Order: sequence, then C-alpha cells, then structure tokens
Amino acid sequence: MSTPLIFQGFGQVVKEVSAAVLPLLVLLLFFRPIFKLPRRLIVNTLKGLALAFLGLLLFLQGVKVGFLPVGREIGVALAASPHRWSLIPIGFLLGFTATFAEPAVRILSSQVEIASSGYIRASLLLYTLSLGVALVTALGMARIIIGFPIHYLVVPGYLLALVMLKFSQPAFTGIAFDSASVATGPISVTLIMAVAVGAAAQLEGRDPVLDGFGIVALIALAPILLVLLLGIVYPNQSVEGEEEDEDEVEMFLAEETAAGKKPAAAGEVTGNTGEMNGKVPLNRISLREE
Repeated sequence: MSTPLIFQGFGQVVKEVSAAVLPLLVLLLFFRPIFKLPRRLIVNTLKGLALAFLGLLLFLQGVKVGFLPVGREIGVALAASPHRWSLIPIGFLLGFTATFAEPAVRILSSQVEIASSGYIRASLLLYTLSLGVALVTALGMARIIIGFPIHYLVVPGYLLALVMLKFSQPAFTGIAFDSASVATGPISVTLIMAVAVGAAAQLEGRDPVLDGFGIVALIALAPILLVLLLGIVYPNQSVEGEEEDEDEVEMFLAEETAAGKKPAAAGEVTGNTGEMNGKVPLNRISLREE
C-alpha cells in the first residue's frame, strides 16, 4: 500500500525537526541546576517545546508537499507561456502577500510599536516591509527573464544602504537590519524561491542554480533600504516635541501678558531648562504681577 502524498517524506522531516529541537532540550536540562530554575518554569518550557516540535513538523511537511511543488509549477507555467513578462506583476503580488502574512514580520512590527510607545506604527512598518519585498521580487523576476547577474543589484543596493545610514534616524537603523532577517521567513522564502527556480528551469538559456537562486538576497536587501528611507522621511519625534513645547510657551506668555502679567526677570522666562534638553516646562515658569 502506497503512502499518501501528504505523508511522503515525513520521516525525514521528523529527523530534521528533532535535530533542531533536541539541542534546546539538552541546554534546558543542563542549565536547570546551574540557575536553579523553578520546576513550574521547566514544565511550561517542556510543554512549549512539545508544541513547537509538533508545529514545526506540520509546517515543514506542509511546505514540502504544498508550497514548494505549487510554487515551482507556477514558475514553470508562467515561464512557458507567451506572456512570460507576467512573472513580474505576479512576483510583485506574491512578494507582498507572502510578507504581509509572515508571522515574524508581524511580531517585529508590533514589538517596534510597543518599544517606541506608538511613535512607529506597526501597520506602517508592516506595509513598508511588504511593499519592499514586493518590489524586489518583481525585480528578481525581471532579472530571470532578462538574464543579468545578481551582483548588479546586490552591490549597488548595499552601497546605497551604507550611504542612507548617514541620513536616516538612528532609531530606524537597528529596525532596518532586523527587518531583513524576519522578511526572509519560511513563507516568503519557500514560495517565492520555488517560483523563481521553476521559472529559471523553464526559460531557455537560464540556469536554475545561477538564475533561480539569489532572490532571497534581494528580499533581505529590500527591508533595509525601505526602512532606512522611512527613517529619512519620517518626522523626528524629538524635534517636533521641542517645537510644540516652544509654541505652548509662547501661547502661555501671550495669554499671561494679556492678563496683566509678565515674566519675572526683565521680560525673560525663568525656570530650570537643563533637565529638559532645552525645553521649558510650563509648570516651572515664574510670573509676577505688573
């Protein structure tokens, strides 16, 4: 009796997942007596490892029997059609949807919003990363159709990123490089790479090894450039805050002057401004009657 398609190669997946999870279990048991971890924490961690083991089994098996074959067939069908240029817009759609659905991208976006106290919105970062991956996926498909080397894109891209580092806000620098890692997650890599390899295998004069691979490098580059660009055009919170405080001070002084008051020391505002980075707190301004 033949094995159902959904379980083909399942034994190999079990070995791969075991090789990934078992070292974590060994480290946990090794550090428990050293750090005197509570028993309840150990039990919860073991439960989490069991769930992770099961989840990885199901996910990787699904990728093996689902994502990879269908992605390759899509690439082959598009490359064999008279309208092979359609790889470009379809690559754009695949890049956007795969990144938008990537769990790691959503986790990073939410963590950035929490850490920045809402200054950088999660939805803004999510759409920025999705758009960036979509653009480079379309560009990668165009590279497969035209047939130029990948270093024509990668080298100028990283040189541009180094230049943009000088002008982007420091808060966006770490986010940009972390975004590169989360954007190359299991959903985007397996689906987009399979389409690229299938297309390169079908197109005449293309090598699936030389032309099909490399698109993941472009996917990693796109978030760096887009997030650094976001750091250049995004309003600086500290500068805006100082301008708002200065406007509030001017309005406060104008109201008090109209009411018959003026600043105490020769028309100047008095108060401790050193602790506020040059911003004058309204509750520290000293006024006196005429």
